[in-house]
Amino acid sequence: MDCLILAGDVGGTKTHLGLYRANGETLSAVRDRLYRTADFKSLSEACADFLSGRGEPVKAACFGVPGPVIEGEAHATNVPWLMREAELSRELGATPVRLINDLAATAYGVIHLEQSEFAVLQRGRYRVHGANIAVIAAGTGLGEASLAFEDGSFHAVSSEGGHADFAPRGDEQVALYRFLRAEFGHVSVERVLSGPGLFNIYRFLRQSRATPEPEWLRSRLENEDPAAVVGEAALEGRDPECVCALAMFVDIYGAEAGNMALKVLALGGVYIGGGIAPKILPALRDGRFIKSFSDKGRLAGMLGGIEVRVSLNPGAALLGAAYCARAML
Repeated sequence: MDCLILAGDVGGTKTHLGLYRANGETLSAVRDRLYRTADFKSLSEACADFLSGRGEPVKAACFGVPGPVIEGEAHATNVPWLMREAELSRELGATPVRLINDLAATAYGVIHLEQSEFAVLQRGRYRVHGANIAVIAAGTGLGEASLAFEDGSFHAVSSEGGHADFAPRGDEQVALYRFLRAEFGHVSVERVLSGPGLFNIYRFLRQSRATPEPEWLRSRLENEDPAAVVGEAALEGRDPECVCALAMFVDIYGAEAGNMALKVLALGGVYIGGGIAPKILPALRDGRFIKSFSDKGRLAGMLGGIEVRVSLNPGAALLGAAYCARAML
């Protein structure tokens, strides 16, 4: 069957739409476009703009969306659109539509990437056919999902693990937890493992150590994305508190990735997605991430044999949504 399918990766800031041609087992990109989410009143309006002028209809559509999808309705916390599969299908001319969690879309995407689109943090020694895979992605928030193998193919299992409790390790992380609890009440792992989370760690260190903030850093933090500024200053070694903040962030990232690997028995590998990981790759490669990943007591040896990869392709979620749409045909 040769036909067009529509895929989307919906976010609070940007929405990425792509058109693909499905021909049997082959999926080829036709075109894609990145939109500002705030420029449209609904997802269907953005899709109408993207598809305008095309005579050939799409035969299936799948969209990765942040937050849980319950009974065909997206419960996104940072997207201003109400998204329902039935309504989207109607507005797209009765095209079958599926909404999936954005990390489920990423999970479907990473298993179709080329080897050159990964950075390997740890080579695995397990070669178990059909073993479970874990996917974790820190960005604006923290997403977690897994892939389970059944009936000859992988099936994504969504989660909202980013909103589970942060489990501090060591006295300094316990102090970080107390700092954040005083401010937020519930301290989810997303409060420390995300872009805002990196800045939270920096704020904690600056306050607890009572070190003066350089004027150049204060100015940049006020006028730019704070997390990006902290990460850049850390990688360049320009400020000791930024260096320590990024180190703690990487430590927590590795520990949480290890937690996921244990929970889903991810002998098929752990994939690190999201926008932050490629930007801090030198810090992820310095050994701290894998040390925390494997620091699991009696199961440290097993964790040391699981392959850990960083996805370098920012379009993995869009690709995953496209493969999901193809499976609907």
